[in-house]
Amino acid sequence: MNSNVENLPPQVLRLVYKEVSALAADPPEGIKIYPSEEDITELHTAIEGPEGTPYAGGVFRMRLVLGKDFPAVPPRGYFLTKIFHPNVGHKGEICVNVLKRDWKAELGLRHVLLTIKCLLIHPNPESALNEEAGRLLLEDYAEYASRAHLLTEIHAMGGTSGALQEPGDGPQPKKHAGDPSKRAIVAGAAPGAGATGSNSSSSSGTSSNPSTIAAKKKTDKKRALRRL
Repeated sequence: MNSNVENLPPQVLRLVYKEVSALAADPPEGIKIYPSEEDITELHTAIEGPEGTPYAGGVFRMRLVLGKDFPAVPPRGYFLTKIFHPNVGHKGEICVNVLKRDWKAELGLRHVLLTIKCLLIHPNPESALNEEAGRLLLEDYAEYASRAHLLTEIHAMGGTSGALQEPGDGPQPKKHAGDPSKRAIVAGAAPGAGATGSNSSSSSGTSSNPSTIAAKKKTDKKRALRRL
């Protein structure tokens, strides 16, 4: 998605930067903010599943995207973590009134985040994007809660999604994704390492050769079986 930094007036960018900085320093309870240094118009967050709901124990990654007409037009919200919820579409899009007809420029991003967290406590089946979840919420809450909790266990618990992290540990811009030097470091092949690697290989024989290692393991296994 293209950045809208160049499309927003300087005064709006200053207000956004001020609010995002305040959110990062003092986030709402159960919410972490991961500002992007490269694109202030896309805000990554993590929302802790509220207790007493099928989402409890999970951490749900989300992003807010500020369009070129912000704040006259509300931001767009997307869940990055898969979730079974009436007001969240299959592509993660969020349907909530504050992001539509109830939006006012003075509401701010904090209000948006709190409203989305409240949506996990009080889903609105009347404006469902996920019709199946909306139907179950109205007709069979036990089944709805079971489905929602199952997806929470699968997608929002464990690993990096099981606990709120410090901002430095959250989603970060991939600054070095295409940097050949970084790939070289990861592969252990820094410039000039060829000669050293060659000398090392010669001094240690052929033990680093994958086929040699496999053959040695096979021989050792046969010897062990003979001893039995």
